[in-house]
Amino acid sequence: MATTRVRRLVVVGIGLIALISLMLISVDPEVQYTVDEVMGSPEDFTSGEIHLRGTVLEGSVDEESKIFILAGTNENAQLFVDISSVALPDGFGEGYMIAVKGDLLNIEGKWTISANSIQTGCPSKYAAE
Repeated sequence: MATTRVRRLVVVGIGLIALISLMLISVDPEVQYTVDEVMGSPEDFTSGEIHLRGTVLEGSVDEESKIFILAGTNENAQLFVDISSVALPDGFGEGYMIAVKGDLLNIEGKWTISANSIQTGCPSKYAAE
């Protein structure tokens, strides 16, 4: 009877380990880069979708062309974001930190992200108490 119980525990343990391993293998970790990291060597990020964080540059939002500039901490680290295929979230605004997912392209010598999604921080985080 003791060996039956041990066998059951071993089978359940192996099953749990297999299930946890499958969960970890199937989850693709999403790396989020900064504008500074990407602009250091933008050619390295042109294959596939990229997820990065930066600040919307003051005075850069162009409603007509649906483009704005995403800036890093280094004043030279800036890239254009094409928002023609996405809706802007409620918390979007100039000077705010945002996260952008999309494809990095070199269009006419300007590095541009064709945005698939834009995320902002919680608006209550920025509200004065």
